[in-house]
Amino acid sequence: MNTPDTHVSVAVQAETLYLLNLLLLPGLGFLGLLWLAYRNADSDSELTRCHLRQTVSASIWAGILLMLVTLLIMFFGGFESPYTWMVLILYFLTCHATLILFGVVGLTCAMGKKTYTYPLIGRKKW
Repeated sequence: MNTPDTHVSVAVQAETLYLLNLLLLPGLGFLGLLWLAYRNADSDSELTRCHLRQTVSASIWAGILLMLVTLLIMFFGGFESPYTWMVLILYFLTCHATLILFGVVGLTCAMGKKTYTYPLIGRKKW
């Protein structure tokens, strides 16, 4: 039987895996997050469903924003242009830091037993 503490634990694990995916183990953190979402997809807890929904959605958006846009900047700006590198570094650092900030706020909310919707990249319903 799932207890309220179990739901908080799953929400915290989801947010932790999201941050792990961004900071330490890209790809492996995402696979762990997908596994956690699969195992808890039928959870009766709104807290668990909310944090799983947000972290999976945000991880997909993070991959698109950090990989695809970076490749587009490189393609259109040229590999050897210093301006391309300046724009690329500024974009990557700003975007990455913002995504990390969303994850830290989400982790704080999960620890406080509150639901949280990521701004711009979050999903309202699963």
